[in-house]
Amino acid sequence: METPPPHTDPTEPTDADIAAFKEQLGRPPRGLRAIAHRCPCGQPDVVETAPRLPDGTPFPTLYYLTCPRAALAIGTLEANGVMKEMTERLATDPELAAAYRAAHEDYIARRDAIEVLANFPSAGGMPDRVKCLHVLVGHSLAAGPGVNPLGDEAIAMLPEWWRKGPCVSAGIVDEPGAAAAGTAADTAAGAGDKGGPA
Repeated sequence: METPPPHTDPTEPTDADIAAFKEQLGRPPRGLRAIAHRCPCGQPDVVETAPRLPDGTPFPTLYYLTCPRAALAIGTLEANGVMKEMTERLATDPELAAAYRAAHEDYIARRDAIEVLANFPSAGGMPDRVKCLHVLVGHSLAAGPGVNPLGDEAIAMLPEWWRKGPCVSAGIVDEPGAAAAGTAADTAAGAGDKGGPA
């Protein structure tokens, strides 16, 4: 995509956000702390999860991608071998490897600021390989551009998943801003969708 979605500040989840999450993933949220990034359509697309679930189980994935359209598009990238190509580049590009290691350190610092999970890795294969683009994209969306280089690269390869409007209907009536954003996205989609996963 030419223009990635804008960075948004984390927000406290509303009842409408929780309803949207349930519709996006087909289950209630576990350990939900915040909406880490909001899609241009107005719905949550990345949530911040507590490092331990309510039952005490460690959950090292701090940022969890919830938008099914974004997830499907990322899955297509993974199926096309993007992770393997990125991992190979890490072995031959010291500058990229250093930036990716810094992303790993950022991820752990953000998680540790909530609760330290000693001896747990960051996520997504960081810092030495790429094993989940969903995690890297979630980190990039939550942290903003320039923090996770491979997450940023993956976002640039994605279609604008919000162009057809919100991925779920939950919360639209309760969130006037989201409804307005969805209408604008529908209008943009009607002007000519370039394709990509729905």
